[in-house]
Amino acid sequence: MGILYDDVVVLNQSEKEEDPSVITVNCPDKIGLGCDLCRILLFFGLSITRVDVSTDGKWCYIVFWVWGNSTTRWSLVKNRLVAACPSCFSASGISYYDTEQQGTKPPAVFLLKFCCNDRPGLLHNVTKSLCELELTIKRVKVSTTPDGRVLDLFFITDTREQLHTKKRQEDTYEHIKEVLGDDMISCELEMVHPEVAACSQASAFLPSVITEEAFNFEDSEVCLNGSINGSIPSIVIDDSLSPSHTLFQIVCLDHKGLLYDIMRTLKDYNVQICYGRGARKQTRKCELDLFIMQADGKKMVDPTKQNALLSRLLKELTRPLRVAVVSRGPDTELLVANPVELSGKGRPLVFFDITYALKMLDICIFSAEVGRHIIEHSEWEVYRVLFHEEDCLAVPRQKIEEEVWRTLMGWD
Repeated sequence: MGILYDDVVVLNQSEKEEDPSVITVNCPDKIGLGCDLCRILLFFGLSITRVDVSTDGKWCYIVFWVWGNSTTRWSLVKNRLVAACPSCFSASGISYYDTEQQGTKPPAVFLLKFCCNDRPGLLHNVTKSLCELELTIKRVKVSTTPDGRVLDLFFITDTREQLHTKKRQEDTYEHIKEVLGDDMISCELEMVHPEVAACSQASAFLPSVITEEAFNFEDSEVCLNGSINGSIPSIVIDDSLSPSHTLFQIVCLDHKGLLYDIMRTLKDYNVQICYGRGARKQTRKCELDLFIMQADGKKMVDPTKQNALLSRLLKELTRPLRVAVVSRGPDTELLVANPVELSGKGRPLVFFDITYALKMLDICIFSAEVGRHIIEHSEWEVYRVLFHEEDCLAVPRQKIEEEVWRTLMGWD
């Protein structure tokens, strides 16, 4: 007995272009489930326009209203959402989690290495192909040789966990070959030990523009008393409306992955949403009411804990990523940094958005790398992109920074 597999996630795809599709999730609850679901929706490029959440601490019911596009693979979206939900069995009326799903081992890491002739937009096209294959980029090292060739090293994991099979590897090879065409010189794919990927870490040195901007966050930049002005977020905390929950009322400017950033923060703080709803208004502002409780089942009344969570949320709502264009010797370098979940997962599609923005600016990438760094006791994923010298002269630094920022925030 118990809930049917097909009823865990119900997807009602919109028949009219002007209406959003509706995704309903009905499954056992766990802290961080909302974050995991929002991360999947973000990975597939879905924009959340409205959400309703309710739970009794054991079972949850979540409804997402989302916008997709003509290329959205809805059946795959549903499969991934179902896989993220805790398994449940019913015995004597008691629901419990499937312990086999807990503590699964890390996915195998593979090295995709290829050499080809360089051309504008190449890296973005390859990144797009990997995303379509559901291959997650863990690390990347891209370099250009003096004779105009590109050597790319992608350390990847497979969401489907099938990359060890011959068929999956052949499918990956065919996708890369289709993207590179006659420019491809060689292409290799092999499983590597996780320590090999760790040893391929990016440069340990980080410019102060990233480390300082990431953590020098003045409270004067944000509004704590409930008013909102322009893009400044507002968060009001109310303990009087519920005897067992703390209400967080949020009003902020919408951006791509907004709900993921909120859910990710609550997950990191081991906080559960018991009831919540939110919607995006026509003014591009979002309004959310979230009734939360701590992992011990109690409301959050400690001012120190409230202020810590409040400060973190304000940072995530104002600047979920850090973008800067700096000098690296005689060259120009783009730096993009985003916080990593405590679970070790990075933000989806960051490299995809970076390469897309640079492609739109007609900027060729000379070299690129992504690595993780510990900054002020937190883990950050840092993307570093070096440009060709002639492109640096043709496009102002401020324009590069603005275009990358707007693409990452979904404001293009």
